[in-house]
Amino acid sequence: MAVKLFASVMIGSTETEMKIYEVSARKGFHMIDCVSRRIDLGVDAYERGSLSTEKLEMLVGTLNEYRGIMDGLHVDAYRMVGTSALREIRTGLIVKDSIERRTGLKLTILSNSEQRFLDYKAIASQTESFEVVIKKGTAIVDIGGSSLQISMFDKDKLITTQNVRIGKIATRSKFYPLAKNNAHFEHLLQELLDHELNGFEKLYQKDRKITTLIATNKELHALFHALYPDREGLTVTKEEFASAYGDIVHMNAEEITRRYSIPFEYAVSLVPSAIICRSLLLRFESEGVWLPAVSIGDGLAYDYAVQAKAVNSPHAFDEDIIAASRSIAKRYKSHQAHIRNVEENSLAIFDKMKKIHQLGKRERLLLQISAILHNCGKYISLTDVADCAYNILMATEIIGLSHSERQIVANVVRFNTAEFYYYDDLAQISSVSREEYIVIAKLTAILRAANALDRSHHERIRDINVSVKGSKLILGVQSDEDLTLERGTLEEKDSLFEEVYNLKPVLHQTKQTRK
Repeated sequence: MAVKLFASVMIGSTETEMKIYEVSARKGFHMIDCVSRRIDLGVDAYERGSLSTEKLEMLVGTLNEYRGIMDGLHVDAYRMVGTSALREIRTGLIVKDSIERRTGLKLTILSNSEQRFLDYKAIASQTESFEVVIKKGTAIVDIGGSSLQISMFDKDKLITTQNVRIGKIATRSKFYPLAKNNAHFEHLLQELLDHELNGFEKLYQKDRKITTLIATNKELHALFHALYPDREGLTVTKEEFASAYGDIVHMNAEEITRRYSIPFEYAVSLVPSAIICRSLLLRFESEGVWLPAVSIGDGLAYDYAVQAKAVNSPHAFDEDIIAASRSIAKRYKSHQAHIRNVEENSLAIFDKMKKIHQLGKRERLLLQISAILHNCGKYISLTDVADCAYNILMATEIIGLSHSERQIVANVVRFNTAEFYYYDDLAQISSVSREEYIVIAKLTAILRAANALDRSHHERIRDINVSVKGSKLILGVQSDEDLTLERGTLEEKDSLFEEVYNLKPVLHQTKQTRK
C-alpha cells in the first residue's frame, strides 16, 4: 500500500490533542507530528455538568485550526473522539452537534470501556514485549480526570477491568478546597483510595500477585522524564518513585513547575496522580512502574493501521473481550459447561447462515458474548432471569464494547427467555435504533435456537451440522440419547426464528455408528 496519512484528534479532560501518523505496509505506522492545546474541560464537566460558552468557543476554535492542518497535509483519514469530559456532561449531545456543525468534523464520544480499550491498544502497539509482559501478573492502570481504570492480566488473559470513581481532576477539585494543607489533602485522598481498593482487592484481585504495574498518566511521565531524561521506556523502581513522591507531595503547582521545568498544567494534577499511583504500587507490591508515553491517539492509529493491513495485530484483542465476558459469567456462577455448549452451537448456526443474515465479524462477537452471559440473571433470581440479566449487563462495563453494543447484548440475553418486544414497544423503554433492533432480532433468534438444543443442561447435542434445505434450517446431530426435551423446546421457541429468517429450525437426529 502507498504511504497514507492518518490524524487522531482526542478531546480530553485537560487538553485537546492531534497526532499525525504515516501509515505504510513497509514501516507500519509512526507519528510524525503532534499538536495540543490546554483546554480544561474537566473542571466544568465534573463540577457543573456542562461546558461554559468560553470553553466551548475555545474548543471549536482549536478544532478548526486542527482541521486546517489536516486539509493542508491532505490527510487520508482521521478520527476524532471525546472522553469523560464530554461523556459526563448533561449537554453532551448538544455539544456534539455544535462541534460537528461548526467544524465539519465527525465526533465520537467514547464510552468508558471503549476509551480504556484504546489506551490498552496504545500500550500494546508500542512494545514488542507486551505479550511477554502480560504472561505474569500485570495491572494496566489509567489515571484519568474523573476515574481510575484498573485492568488485570494473568497468563496473558484479561482477568478483569474495573472503573473506580477516583480521578486526578475530580478529587483535586472536590477535596483540595476542603483540606487544611497539602498533608491533609494527601490524608483525605489516601483514606478514599484505601476504601475503594480494599473492595477491588476482595472482589477481583484476591490472591493474585501483580508483579508489573503499567500506568498511563501524562503528569507522572513528565515528572520522571525530567528526572531521568535518558532512560528508555521510562520504568521507575519503587524506591525511585518513593524518593520523588516524598519531594513533590507537599509542593504546590508553582513549586513543582519551577523545580522540574514541567508545564504548569501538568503540575496542577501531578500530586493527586502521584498519590493514586503510590497507593497502587504499595497495594500490589510491585517492584516498580512502567510509564509509557502513549495516548488514545496511538490506539486510534493502531486500529487504522490494522484495518489498512499495514500492521499485523500482535495481540488478539477480541479474545480479551471474550475473556472479560467469561470472567463476568464466572462471577455470576453461570453453568460453565452449558454456556460453552450454547456458545459453540450459536456460532455454528451463525457461520452457516452468513448469506442469510448478512451480519459481520463484529455481530458474531456480540452473539458469542450473549451466549457466554445468557445465564447470569439466575444469580439474582430464578423466576425473573431475563430482567435480572438485562440489568446486570447494562450496569456492567465490558471492555471494548460501546454503550450501544452493550445494549444489543443485554437485549439479546433478555429476549432469550422473555417475550420478544417489537420495535415500537422496545423504543419506548430504550434508545435502540432501528438498525440495532434488526441485529437484536437476528441474534436473539439464533441464541434461542442454540439454547433450546441444551435445554436439559446435559450437553447432549454437540458438533451440530447446520444446513439450509428449502424453508428449513436442518440441525443435524449424531446421538443415541433421548432428545425429546431439546426437540420440544426447539419447536416451542421457533416462532421468532421463522419470523426473522423465514426458516423453520428442525432437529435431525441420526444414531451413532458403532464399530
